Amino acid sequence: MEKTNWVANYTVRSDFILVGIFSESKHPALLCLVIFVAFLMALTGNTILILLIHSDAYLHTPMYFFISQLSLMDIMYISVTVPKMLMDQVMGMNKISTTECGIQMFLYVTLAGSEFFLLASMAYDRYVAICHPLRYPVLMNPRVFLLLASGCWFLGSVDGFLFTPITMTFPFCRSREIHHFFCEVPAVLKLSCSDTSIYEIFMYLCCVLMLLIPVTVISGSYYFILITIHRMNSAEGQKKAFATCSSHMTVVILFYGAAIYTYMLPKSYHTPEKDMMVSVFYTILTPVLNPLIYSLRNKDVMGALKKMWNVERVFHET
Repeated sequence: MEKTNWVANYTVRSDFILVGIFSESKHPALLCLVIFVAFLMALTGNTILILLIHSDAYLHTPMYFFISQLSLMDIMYISVTVPKMLMDQVMGMNKISTTECGIQMFLYVTLAGSEFFLLASMAYDRYVAICHPLRYPVLMNPRVFLLLASGCWFLGSVDGFLFTPITMTFPFCRSREIHHFFCEVPAVLKLSCSDTSIYEIFMYLCCVLMLLIPVTVISGSYYFILITIHRMNSAEGQKKAFATCSSHMTVVILFYGAAIYTYMLPKSYHTPEKDMMVSVFYTILTPVLNPLIYSLRNKDVMGALKKMWNVERVFHET
């Protein structure tokens, strides 16, 4: 009898409980609907952007290749967290097994790390295009931009393989309630009953390095870009360069700002409610906004979209 109870208790305690954002809401059904609509918008917007870039020969350039990679990351990013959260709300469940939690954490950390470096690669691409336009086809040939994109995915996966096993091997003998809507590293670490201070310092230093390298590349690239734009004689050239760079900088500020809050600010600045709101911002809203930022403010993308729309309309008419 005692053995049976021990097995039952162990099974129960092997699962985590995701408290989530719906428990904090006065209108959980409405919030669930809003998040579902946002999820569909992110999937639709990013999928259309990827299809446009791959179907229109005019968009077969390094810049749009990187944008398609960003859209792919956003689709995967939002798919890692939101479907589970919505299904739990609909089914009235909020449990996640240790294995599922580890997989979710690995995918989330990998995608976040990959996006850090991808945004830096996109800034470097804009630097070469604007500051060295004549050498652009050589400096950003297919081999180079494929290597850059592969490097981004590789460095992101290194992050995932580094943080996930360490985090999930800590003993969790306190409450199994994760005050979050997915298995984010800081939220899971709070449940550990062992001293995690050394690991937290290590994680902080890794995050500083991960942010410092891309931010240095981005800052340096845009410093030289601004100097080059200032020297341009063509008003049209200045306008086009500003439009391209401002879209990218908007995405950088949104993504890096949320990451700095989550991983670099002291614990005194954090509460479970604030952490969840910031996570909603960069796991749900950012994937929704990215395709809008890169399409509505981009004449080439809008032109390709109109062309696709016209082709479909002619096809249906015939």
